[in-house]
Amino acid sequence: MSGPRDLKKDGLDWAKRPFSESRRLRDELRTTHARVAALEAERNDYLRKDRRAGVLTLDAFREAAAAALRGSQRRGESAALVLVDIDGFRALNGRRGSAAGDEALAAVAGRLRELVRGGDVLGRTGADELAVVMPGANLSGARGVAERLVSVLEQSGPVTVSAGIAVDGGTGQLDGLMADAAAILERARLAGGGRVGAPGRLPATEPSRGAIGALALALAERDRGTGEHAEQVVALAGAVARRIGLDGEDVERIAAAALLHDIGKVAVPDSILTKPGALNDDEWAVMREHTIVGERILRAVPGLGPVARMVRHGHERFDGSGYPDGLRGEEIPLGSRIVLACDAYDAMTSERSYREPLSHDEAVAELTAGAGTQFDPRVIEALISYLVERTPVDYAARSATGMPRATAA
Repeated sequence: MSGPRDLKKDGLDWAKRPFSESRRLRDELRTTHARVAALEAERNDYLRKDRRAGVLTLDAFREAAAAALRGSQRRGESAALVLVDIDGFRALNGRRGSAAGDEALAAVAGRLRELVRGGDVLGRTGADELAVVMPGANLSGARGVAERLVSVLEQSGPVTVSAGIAVDGGTGQLDGLMADAAAILERARLAGGGRVGAPGRLPATEPSRGAIGALALALAERDRGTGEHAEQVVALAGAVARRIGLDGEDVERIAAAALLHDIGKVAVPDSILTKPGALNDDEWAVMREHTIVGERILRAVPGLGPVARMVRHGHERFDGSGYPDGLRGEEIPLGSRIVLACDAYDAMTSERSYREPLSHDEAVAELTAGAGTQFDPRVIEALISYLVERTPVDYAARSATGMPRATAA
């Protein structure tokens, strides 16, 4: 009995076997198809993303943005487009190389991703240009995003940006929006950069030299010695900035920061500002506030945001032990590092009521000793090389004609 039953059982198993094998092959095929589809989706996603900025490529942006605009049009909603351009991007690439440009682009894109909503479409539309389509947004909402981006980058770097805003009038046409935003962005750039342009509102013009000069005059009237010191620091800072290889726009901003680096001292009481002896702890606490006060004053002037940031951080130390924020190394704006070193040299070589001035060699020795702790070594190298090469002039020793006479180093 057992023999026939075993044969029957084997026969049933043999008969079922083709069906089990077929099912297994179908399952494996479905799994393979799913894996291929996933890999294809990953490939498409990879091709749609700009590897430098981490946002959509131009083609992918245009496709997604057009779809978003059509959706807003069907729903009867408004839509806005914000076009963002990095100020001085070409000069940055030329000065520090394409890697620095890529880093700046990625930083701006990262900041912008933090500000936009989940349904907004963000892409790279040019070498230094990003765009975001905001379905359902109005002018106020788009302007809020753009102004927050400009403000955040102005305060934290590594670059500043300008932005242009366009609002869809119901046409749902991406090209028209891009053209309108580009025209408004160009006006913002021509007005000095670091600002937002919007429909119906012309960007404020670049602050005139008169505005900067008026602030410098106010500082000089408050404290004549401080005003004269600032003029010397301007000459040194401009020379060092050029020696490092900065472009004209950066040199001009650093010169403005050098001229106004002590503007916050207008709020320091005379009893502290003109005290002949050393300050006590409470007085030093008041004096240290002058960088923050200076920043507030300069931020009230349109277009002086980058200068205000340099002034705020004018007493940060390279090792992080400075004030007001304890920044260190490359976290400190380069302009602040330049002004600090030039300010220190001029202060050390100038006469003060409480001490005699140091000689040039003594001041250089102090700068060298502070490189890497108080000062940026690269800035100190540029400053000392400039001081060595320039012809020292003794303005106290006059020739018979009244012209300054050159003296030996």
